[in-house]
Amino acid sequence: MTTLALLSPHSPFPPVEAALPGGLLAVGADLSLQRLITAYQHGIFPWFSEGDPILWWSPDPRMVLATEHFKLSRSLGKKCRQIARQEQAPNASIQVHTDRSFSDVIRHCSETRAEQGTWITQDIMDAYERMHHAGYAHSVETWVDGQLVGGLYGICMGRFFFGESMFALQTDASKIALYYLVQFLRANQVPYIDCQQETAHLASLGATAMPRADFVHLLQQGQRHAAPTWHQGQLLHDGVLCSTVHFLADQSAL
Repeated sequence: MTTLALLSPHSPFPPVEAALPGGLLAVGADLSLQRLITAYQHGIFPWFSEGDPILWWSPDPRMVLATEHFKLSRSLGKKCRQIARQEQAPNASIQVHTDRSFSDVIRHCSETRAEQGTWITQDIMDAYERMHHAGYAHSVETWVDGQLVGGLYGICMGRFFFGESMFALQTDASKIALYYLVQFLRANQVPYIDCQQETAHLASLGATAMPRADFVHLLQQGQRHAAPTWHQGQLLHDGVLCSTVHFLADQSAL
């Protein structure tokens, strides 16, 4: 019989193979920067509702999007090509930026799901703000006429991006951000986006479910390489990130 691990702030994570059939691995501990870094390095993530204890998950199978297999619908492809033609013009209506407004992105992601109950609690927002300031958490944002209308955020470690959540205030705004993220990751030899759990929507974008053991193997390989340099700036359709302000986590010592 599998026993659920109860973690103190200093307890190590159990091996992911010890997770319950639904993927729940452990309960407790904290959301400190080092705890979250260790969790993501081992394919573990927090997911819990307001008022619940911290729950740590490592599902099997694991939903993963290979960036080379990203599926772009015909209509969205047309829209992205239209954006690309104007993205560097002084009067460009639609632009995609990184890390310009991380706090607003995670807040919008939380509010989008508030009616159904959200796992993006205040504690989660505070924890991922710390990850952002440390250079691990990043946002990709769609701006229309100077207004934030959609985007996503996640964690980048080594050659893996861990997608957390996305929101859209206008049609396709989050999908545009995802397209530009994929282009950036491709340009920087980051081949995988962890999507965590299997859904039909993710499958429609090209994500596939893989055994957890295979996911962990790919993750370990990805950690052997340095993460790409992220910084606040405009992201172009070919994956080029334009700016001079850098926020690069020192991941070489991890």
